[in-house]
Amino acid sequence: MILSKFIWQVRVYYEDTDAGGVVYYANYLAYMERARSEWLRTLGFDNQVLADQQGVVFAVRRASVDYLQPARLDELLDVSLILKKRGRASLLFEQQVCRDDVLLCQGEILLACVDASSFKPTAIPQTIIRKIQ
Repeated sequence: MILSKFIWQVRVYYEDTDAGGVVYYANYLAYMERARSEWLRTLGFDNQVLADQQGVVFAVRRASVDYLQPARLDELLDVSLILKKRGRASLLFEQQVCRDDVLLCQGEILLACVDASSFKPTAIPQTIIRKIQ
């Protein structure tokens, strides 16, 4: 299994913050989602193309997140992921959001591969499996 780390950067915008100027907690999940989408893109896959041409989408089945320190307006954050485990129809990721070398948030996200029309679990396409092995 590949355990290499993928890192995607995001800037904190005003819309990401709450009244106190701190990143709203749910936005960390959005940052993690974007990093996973960009990871897939670097492997040569686009979410819409996967849905349209291969009939699959990835849905979050479980998310466990620890919030450790706040991020603030205009900060540049590194959102990383490591693929920890691949099942027949699932991917388990360890993700972190850092500012410089300071860990702000970490999570474990389990994705299910599901049929794009029925949303029932289905095997991850072999084209993806070949890229992540």
